[in-house]
Amino acid sequence: MEKRQFIWIMTDTTGADMVGCYGSGIRTPNVDAMAERGMRFERVYTTQPVCGPARSALFTGLYPHSNGSWGNCMPLYADVKTLGERLTEAGISCGYVGKWHLDGGDYFGYGICPPGWDPEYWYDMKCYLDELTDEERLFSRRAANGDKNLSPDFLYGHRVTERALRFIREHRDEDFFLVVSYDEPHDPSLCPEPFAHMYEGRIGGDTPAAGDDLAGKPEYQRIWAKKAGGLDPAKRSPGIWPRLAGCQSWIDSEIGRILDCAREEVPESLRMFTSDHGDAAHAHGLYAKGPAVYDEIARVPLILEGPGVTAGSLYSHVVSHIDLPATVLDCFGLPRPVMLEGESLLPQIADPSLPTGRAAYVEFARYEIDHDGFGGFQPMRAVITDEYKLAVHLLDTDEFYVTSSDPYDLDNRIGDPAEEEARDALHDELLCWMNRTRDPFRGYQWACRPWRRDKTPSWDVDGFTRQRANDPGEPRQLDYSTGLPMTEASRKK
Repeated sequence: MEKRQFIWIMTDTTGADMVGCYGSGIRTPNVDAMAERGMRFERVYTTQPVCGPARSALFTGLYPHSNGSWGNCMPLYADVKTLGERLTEAGISCGYVGKWHLDGGDYFGYGICPPGWDPEYWYDMKCYLDELTDEERLFSRRAANGDKNLSPDFLYGHRVTERALRFIREHRDEDFFLVVSYDEPHDPSLCPEPFAHMYEGRIGGDTPAAGDDLAGKPEYQRIWAKKAGGLDPAKRSPGIWPRLAGCQSWIDSEIGRILDCAREEVPESLRMFTSDHGDAAHAHGLYAKGPAVYDEIARVPLILEGPGVTAGSLYSHVVSHIDLPATVLDCFGLPRPVMLEGESLLPQIADPSLPTGRAAYVEFARYEIDHDGFGGFQPMRAVITDEYKLAVHLLDTDEFYVTSSDPYDLDNRIGDPAEEEARDALHDELLCWMNRTRDPFRGYQWACRPWRRDKTPSWDVDGFTRQRANDPGEPRQLDYSTGLPMTEASRKK
């Protein structure tokens, strides 16, 4: 029987604009080689541009508002299964090496392997810190120490690679699913030479987005930009982008070690690369990530190589991260659970000309449950298609961009009568998605926007009860009105 093997490689804070084959000036020869050998997805969007929530969708197939982890340091709901659990139940060996960020602990995690993954290979950031002295821990968290000619052996990314290589070699003759999850190039962006000073003196993000004055944009973005000093080029920190870029090039070399091993030891495996979100790096005057659908923040790389993937192929339509779990299950020949909110991309991998027929949805609630900063509560729901972006900000001005003619999202046309038909159609699609996924934050306020005159407030909102569908063999929820098992998950109340 043919072996089924899948290696999922991801970084933290790598936007598509930080990868060479996407037109970046950053050197990423190993990831670029993946694109030459396989398929590059041109327009892929995270489900939420924050570390934990983005990962929650990637490893459950449920949007952050559906799985419980809609802010950093918020654990998954107890009844939500990860890919590791689903694959382990099917007899697949599952290893997770690297950053997790889904156990409800702080940034580093608890160091405890969750169900579905092999404890022998578990190595979240708490496991790494436990290997260090207190002095080494302090050293590992300071960006300025990037000037100290660091040894790769000291760095988290290198230690993650070492464990991943061991997993590949020890499972080469069996079915397996391996996740290699680097924290790098996330700050403090420590890396060894020559990478630490590879981009010294250079300034990234030199696109029209760098000159955005945020006129006609939401007020929260101007507040965000003021904090960043981003609207005044003279106040921008010159060191952030070079550190991030250098660390990106270094972690690409670590990824190269994984790929070389995989091509030799498990040549029939599928290998995938992606990231959780990007970094504004002063595009639109902003920094880091947060409640925005700008490409610098929300658009991520996705590259796949291996058997059945055409070398040098390109997929140009919009794709969402939410589809990756269903794709993995499909690769292993397993059925898609009914509760999953994404679909498999295998048809598109086989035929890159085939649109998915699905938009990408991006959400936001808050950045960090433990911190008061980062803007606090910033509720956003957004939808992205090949032609448009619509972002509804519940507490602020909304955004509508015609990306086919405005690729840098400079001209907010939310109130433009010429775009009313397209805008409203996309808005209706967004509202349907919120209903379909049982968004706990849905309500009439998302529909009754200042620019949407045909919507009126109603205490009943849409008047539906929407219970979660279930797979055969799972307990059937009961209908509140009858006490009997529900016959339709969505029904008029």
